[in-house]
Amino acid sequence: MPFRKEPPHTHGSIAQSAIVLVNLGTPDAPTRSAVKRYLKQFLSDPRVVEIPRLVWSFILNLIILPFRSGASAKKYGMIWTKEGSPLKVHTQKQAQLLEAALEQRGHEGVQVRMAMRYGSPSLPEVLDQLKLDGCDRIAVLPAYPQYSGTTTASIWDAVFAHYKNVRNIPELRLVKHYHDHDGYIDALHDTVLAYWDAHGRGQKLVMSFHGVPKRTLELGDPYYCECQKTARLLAARLRLAPDEYVITFQSRFGKAEWLQPYTAPTVAELARQGVERVDVICPGFTSDCLETLEEISMEVKHDFEAAGGKDFHYIPCLNEAPTWIVGMAEIAEQHLIGWPTMMSPSQREAERRDAEIAREHALRLGA
Repeated sequence: MPFRKEPPHTHGSIAQSAIVLVNLGTPDAPTRSAVKRYLKQFLSDPRVVEIPRLVWSFILNLIILPFRSGASAKKYGMIWTKEGSPLKVHTQKQAQLLEAALEQRGHEGVQVRMAMRYGSPSLPEVLDQLKLDGCDRIAVLPAYPQYSGTTTASIWDAVFAHYKNVRNIPELRLVKHYHDHDGYIDALHDTVLAYWDAHGRGQKLVMSFHGVPKRTLELGDPYYCECQKTARLLAARLRLAPDEYVITFQSRFGKAEWLQPYTAPTVAELARQGVERVDVICPGFTSDCLETLEEISMEVKHDFEAAGGKDFHYIPCLNEAPTWIVGMAEIAEQHLIGWPTMMSPSQREAERRDAEIAREHALRLGA
């Protein structure tokens, strides 16, 4: 298999460090054709759907894509902003703020770029651009706090597949999870308290995580356990009693059993039990997106009110919350250890001189 063409090598160049913040992805537009392209890429990933390929190809191309693309496009249209897809907008802003935060903490020259696992900008495109920018040390930071084979592992698949055909591979660091990191839990805690300070507090806090098939847990995926730990740590920081919060799972797809309890039926049952107000937060999503803004804030709200509930409150994701930018910076710093991102002026000057000597030596040898 031929390797891809490398950019021209510059002798004596100083290698740079970078962080790639990777989120799930989004259509390029809230249109049927754009959503169809996005869904085809997303649902064709064997990490996402573990069904024999031939069977799934028939279902996906002849049933799901023709009938679901239009309906999904309408949902995207309900949350689309002037800036574009909320998930893409928030992730881009997070990347920019993270780069600035790292610089303020003394990390000189660390580039932070956003990439999408599905859609654009694609992970391969971003990795290629970083190579052109001279980055020879790259840390990949998923936007998923809890690890799952359906999400984080799919990012690793894409990274490894990309570099399979690259001759000069950069030093790589992969952030597996941060579901129990103090910076992440603190950011969730501050987000909930800020919302309660502004809007009052409900009778029950629902922590809704994205669902995955129950079979993945039985096969060894740690996602369920990591969601439980996140919820437990957040409840402890908020000083909630066990009867003041509930953990649920949303976005079920297909007929197979998924992780339970399911969010929508649980919230409706709370209303039937006489709970007049619920507050819902989605800790597994670091950026607001279709699953939070439409599914939770609209669909689940409707289910709650239809069952007799009176006051439904959705607490937004971390997005660009200052405490979350600090948390991301702390997580990133742990994976930058050992890389020369915090050099004194004298160390930086010495590095520059060494690079110049190396370049001159290489030229004398005919490079």
